[in-house]
This record gives sequence, structure tokens and C-alpha cells, in this order.
Amino acid sequence: MEAAENRRGLVLLYTGDGKGKTTAALGLALRAVGRGKRVLIIQFIKSPQRTYGEKIMFDKLGIEMYQTGVGFTWTKTPEEHREALQTAWAFAKEKVSSGQYDVVILDELNNALAIEKFPIDDVLPLQEVIHLIKNRPQGMHLVITGRSAKEEIKACADLVTEMKAVKHYYNEGIPAVKGIEF
Repeated sequence: MEAAENRRGLVLLYTGDGKGKTTAALGLALRAVGRGKRVLIIQFIKSPQRTYGEKIMFDKLGIEMYQTGVGFTWTKTPEEHREALQTAWAFAKEKVSSGQYDVVILDELNNALAIEKFPIDDVLPLQEVIHLIKNRPQGMHLVITGRSAKEEIKACADLVTEMKAVKHYYNEGIPAVKGIEF
């Protein structure tokens, strides 16, 4: 039975307004590498100009991780974000289509697709995302994270987990914690 399950790659979607979407995907990456899987992580919003704990650790472990964004949408101009998304999407398509990986994590892709402050459909077309999901190499597991998942992405997924915010220390004025959020 295991051989049959491994031939069909799964699409796992972690979404919602609660904390833990990226954390769940990164835990899955560690599990997959532990089982000998080839893993790639592409982060669509996080910038390589900042330091993130997961990047430090995955570099030590030899797990490929790329930050392709320029940060939060309010930190740069719309054109800077659009250019970064266009480059990230081209990179993601190339890497997924290469067939080199067993597991690909497209972290924060949902966040990117949900941007409404400026147009993104010409640089990150939803229909191309759907096409890539449906036409990825056989056996590849695809993990997609981020808030505000589009219904079309949910429809393609084999698993949809919605993280629900019940209580968060941000609401008490506690900022992002090193080693917890980044």
C-alpha cells in the first residue's frame, strides 16, 4: 500500500488567520527529509535581506530554502513587490517542473495571491498556479501556506487545514518573538 500512496503526490494547504501555517509546513519538511525525501522551500513574502531562524537551521541541515519576497506589502513599493512576485513565480514554476523534489513547500503563496493593494494577476496568475498544482510531477507532494486561500486552491487540495486564531499575545502588545515567529 505504501508504494501506491507514494506514487500519488498530495496537495496540502495550511491557511486561516491563526498562527502555525509555516510552522506546520516546516515540521513536515523535517519529517520528509528524515525519510529521505528531497525537499524545497520557497517563501514568497519573506525577504532574503532579513534573518529567519528557519533559514539558519535549514542551511545547517542542507535543506534548500529561498526567501524570494521583499517583506510586508507596506514596506516597499507596489512595483518592487510585483517584480519580486514575478521572479518568485518563475523560479517556483521552474523548480516544481524540474522533477528534482519529492516535497515542495510554497510558503506564503496564499498571502501573495490575496494581495489587493495593487494588481498581481499579471505577475502571479491564479490560473497558472492552478495549472502548476494540477500538472506537477507525479508523486510530488506540494504544500501551500498562507492566509486567505483562494477557493480554487482549496478545491485542488487533498488536505485543507485552517488555523483559527483563538487568542494571540500580539493583542496584548507583545511583538513578534525571535525563535517563535522568525
